[in-house]
Amino acid sequence: MDFKVIVKEQLKELEEIDRQETFILREFEKDASKFLRYPNILAVLGVRRCGKSIFSYMLTKGHDFGYINFDDERLIGVSAGDLNRVLEAFYELYGDVEYIVLDEIQNIKNWELFANRLRRTKKVIITGSNSKLLTGELATHLTGRYIDIQLFPFSFREFLSLKRFTSSKVYTTKEKAKLFGLLNEYLKLGGLPEVYKFGKGILPRIYDDIITKDIVLRYRIRKREELRKLARYLVTNFAGEISYSKLSRILGIKHVSTVSNWISYLEQAFLIIKLERFDFKLKQQFVAPKKVYAIDSGIANSIGFSSSENTGRIMENTVAVELQRQCGSGRIFEVYYWKDHQQNEVDFVLKDGPKVKQLVQVTYATERHEVNERETKSLLKASKELRCNNLLVITWDLSGKEKIGEKEVTFIPLWTWLLQIDRL
Repeated sequence: MDFKVIVKEQLKELEEIDRQETFILREFEKDASKFLRYPNILAVLGVRRCGKSIFSYMLTKGHDFGYINFDDERLIGVSAGDLNRVLEAFYELYGDVEYIVLDEIQNIKNWELFANRLRRTKKVIITGSNSKLLTGELATHLTGRYIDIQLFPFSFREFLSLKRFTSSKVYTTKEKAKLFGLLNEYLKLGGLPEVYKFGKGILPRIYDDIITKDIVLRYRIRKREELRKLARYLVTNFAGEISYSKLSRILGIKHVSTVSNWISYLEQAFLIIKLERFDFKLKQQFVAPKKVYAIDSGIANSIGFSSSENTGRIMENTVAVELQRQCGSGRIFEVYYWKDHQQNEVDFVLKDGPKVKQLVQVTYATERHEVNERETKSLLKASKELRCNNLLVITWDLSGKEKIGEKEVTFIPLWTWLLQIDRL
């Protein structure tokens, strides 16, 4: 195997994309650059095709670097013992390099010691489509010596940048109409970069790649059809409660533990986000039903059934993903949902340390009378029980503040909330 040919061709492909397309600045890019001021390892993790390769390329562009993507059929069968030959190829092609990018490194078993050796003299970027990438030997050898970030599909802010729409504090009627049109497009197609290059037809293929490469093959799933049914059920029934035992019965899966494991694999592949029900008693939190969201609304729409009645759920899914994005950007808080025995429910509970900092409902409403009384009632009940007075309702196009009972509730349109940076 000639690693020099593969390395050179992969880099030329990236450079060709760079010449033909305009890359947008990702929101984590400046922070990520700071992490690489000294020899170190930066792990960029995220769902397949969310832009990790381009992100890594942009971090190293303008520097002497070597790049190799192990998600290449020519590299099937490469082992950890071959990795030094990759390093030799870099040196032969580029001389001494400052940065080394190991893209989708989880495809190589026992890669950790190689990366550990490199980081002593190089600035190393590793990417992976699995959240457990850093739980093996690398974590043991590098306690406190690496930084990991999760890259998500485009945020709405990044999407507007892609569409060259400049956000501001004040919009004309025409600008606002265009903004709503772009928001509808974003909710429908999601934030995976390739959908805006190849069209929505690419989304089922990306979904199938995630299921096949990141779950079925990685975990050697034997009951592949059952796994695919479970994944499809969860991704198309986003924003709904689930219980492992109920899923086991619905899908005809004999062991509840199998359902639990498979859902864990879907989480690790970043395909879904799972929220726990908030409870001060950890035992109750553990046994309560969970809520599941899709990492990308475009994927969910592409394999499910999209309709105007679905908009409220898609809005909720978008908020869930954005909250996870904020958690990963250095703002440390935990996200839950809340529900009591009378079935009062609050979509999101934001907890910072021991305190609940904010309660959030999401509703497809443009006028006050369209806000379901049950939603505000649940918000007030949770406010009393969780001792939190920061109450927010995210709407389609309703803004303002209102005193409801003894509490003040803030209403904010989704587009406004998505464009805000500091929310708590």
